[in-house]
Amino acid sequence: MFDLPIWVIALPVILLLIIFAKVLLGIVSIRETQVGVVVKKFSLGGKSLPQDRIVALNGEPGFQADTLAPGIHVGYWPWMYRVDKYPVTVVPPGYIGLVNARDGDAIPVNRILATKIDCNDFQDARKFLSNGGQKGRQSAILTAGLYRINPALFEMTTDIPIRRIESNKVGVVTVLDGAPMPSGQMAAPVVSGHDNFQNPDRFVLSGGSRGLQEQIILAGSWNINPWFAEVEEFDLTEIPIGHVGVVVSFVGSDEKSKDVSGETFTHGNIVEKGGKGVWKEPLYPGRHALNPKVMRVELVPTTNIVLNWATARSEAHKLDEKLSTITVRSVDGFTFNLDVSQIINIGATKAPWVISRVGSVRNLVNQVLEPIVGNYFRNSAQSYNVLDFLSNRVQRQREAREHINEAITEYDVQSVDTLIGDITPPAELMKTLTDRKIAEERQKTYKVEESSEITRQELEKQKALADKQREIVGSEQDVRIAEMRANAVVKTASGESDAAARRAEGNAMAARRVGEAEADVVAMKGRREAEAIEAIGRAKAEAYDAGVKAMGEHYGMLQIFTVLADKGIRLTPDVLVTGGGQNGGSPSDGILAVLLRDLKAAQK
Repeated sequence: MFDLPIWVIALPVILLLIIFAKVLLGIVSIRETQVGVVVKKFSLGGKSLPQDRIVALNGEPGFQADTLAPGIHVGYWPWMYRVDKYPVTVVPPGYIGLVNARDGDAIPVNRILATKIDCNDFQDARKFLSNGGQKGRQSAILTAGLYRINPALFEMTTDIPIRRIESNKVGVVTVLDGAPMPSGQMAAPVVSGHDNFQNPDRFVLSGGSRGLQEQIILAGSWNINPWFAEVEEFDLTEIPIGHVGVVVSFVGSDEKSKDVSGETFTHGNIVEKGGKGVWKEPLYPGRHALNPKVMRVELVPTTNIVLNWATARSEAHKLDEKLSTITVRSVDGFTFNLDVSQIINIGATKAPWVISRVGSVRNLVNQVLEPIVGNYFRNSAQSYNVLDFLSNRVQRQREAREHINEAITEYDVQSVDTLIGDITPPAELMKTLTDRKIAEERQKTYKVEESSEITRQELEKQKALADKQREIVGSEQDVRIAEMRANAVVKTASGESDAAARRAEGNAMAARRVGEAEADVVAMKGRREAEAIEAIGRAKAEAYDAGVKAMGEHYGMLQIFTVLADKGIRLTPDVLVTGGGQNGGSPSDGILAVLLRDLKAAQK
C-alpha cells in the first residue's frame, strides 16, 4: 500500500462533515448582493395559509414575509425550507421604481392605487402586511438606489424614467386617482401639499380630484408615478411685442369669478386674475406659464391696425383677408368702387373688454367694423355724385373719419384715421371726364402759351431796353471817366504849377541869395579895386603933377602919344595937314583931330 499524506485523507472527511453539518444544521449563506426568500414546505402545527394570502406572517407554509439578509443563517433545513436567492432590486439614476404588491388588503373601490404604508420602502414585507398594506399597484415609488425587497410579495418595475419638463415648456397633468371631478367643472381645482403631484396620497387626502388638473408643473425633473398621473408637455404661452394676451379661463374659484365690468357693461363677464371668465388684467409681452387645456389666450395688437377694404390686398396680420372693395351707388345713379383703409387702435387695458364683447379681434373686424365702414360709404354715397368723391376726397374722408370714430368708440376701439384709396367710376363717365379734362388742359395750355408769348415779348423788350440802358450807362461812364481824367489833368497841372512856383520861388530865393553873395563879393571886390584904382590914380596924379611940373604942357601930349602907341594907333597920318586957316592953326591941332577920329572908330 502507498503511504498518502494526512491532508489527502482528511480532505474528504472534512467535506463530508461540512455537507453533513449544512444539512444537519440547516446552514444557508446569502451574499451581499442577494436577498433570500424563504419558502416553508410544511408546518408541524398543521397551520395553513389563508386562501386570500400569498405570503405567510405566522409560520404558515408558503412564501415567508421575512427575507434573509447577507450572511450565514442556520435552522433552514432543506426538508422543511427552501431558500431562493434573488439579486437585490436596483433603481438606476434617472429612473424610478414602481411597485405592484401581490398580497395585502383589497384597495377601496374608489381608489385605483394602494395607499402608502410605512414599510421602509417595501423592504419590510411583514410591516407592510401587518399595517394594512394593500395589494395591487402602489401609489408610493422608489427612487434611485439599492433595495432588499421580497420579490415573492412585490413585483418591481425599475425602467421608468423620471418626468422632465423642458425650460420652455409646461406640464399639464391628468390625475388617474382621487375623488370624482366636481360637477360642472372641466378641470379639477388646485389643492396644496402634494409636492407637484409627487405625493399621491397627500393629493388624495387634500381632496384632489381625478381628471384634468387646473394646476400645471413647470420646468424641472419630477418623480411622478405614471400610474397616478399623466403629464403632457406644452409650449409656454408667448405674447409678442406689440400685443397683449387676453386670458379667457374656463376654470376658476368662485370668489375670483365675480364680474367686475360694472352695470353698464352687459356683453360678458370681466373677472379678476384666477377667476372663471375673461381676466381683467391682460398678459403683456413675454412668455407665460398657462394651462392651454383650461385657458384660451386671445392675442390683441396694441399697435395701429390697418384694415383694407380692397380686393386681393391684405395686410400681414390677415385680419382683413375677407374684406373687399366697397361698391356704392351715387345720387346721379352711377355705380362705382371704393378702396378704403381704416386704421384702428385697441388699448392694452381695453383689450379684455373688446374680447369679452366680440370674442376675438377677427370677430371685431368681420362682425363690427365691416358693416360699420361698408354701410357708411354705401349710405353716404347716395348723397353725392361721383364727381364729389373725385374732387372732394379730403372732405369725404373727414366726414367718414368722424362718423366711424363715433360708431366704434362704443366697442372700446379707437379710430385713428379713415382713408379713401382708389375710386373707380364708370368707364363712360370717365371718358367724358377725360375729354373734358383734356379740353380744360388744352385751354390751360393755350393760356400758358399766350402768357409765355407775352412774357417772351416783354422779355425781348426788356432785353432791348437793357441793351440801350447798357449803352447809356457806357456813355455815362465814358463822361465820368473823361471828367475824372480832366480833373486828374487839372489836378496834375495845378500840382505841377504849384511845384513850378515852389521851384521858381526856391530858385529865386537861391538866386537872390547867390546874387546877394555875388554882389557882396563884387562890392567887396569893387571896393578893393576902387581902393587900388584910387591908389593908382593918386600915384598917377602925383606922377602927372610931377611931369607937368617938369615938362609943362608937353607932358600931356606925351601921355596921349603913349596911350595911342599902346593901342596900335599910327602916329603919322596918311595926309599931313598943316595950318592955313584964317586963324592959322597949329600942326598939333590937326594931329589931335585925326587921333580923335581913329579913337571913335576903334570904340565902335
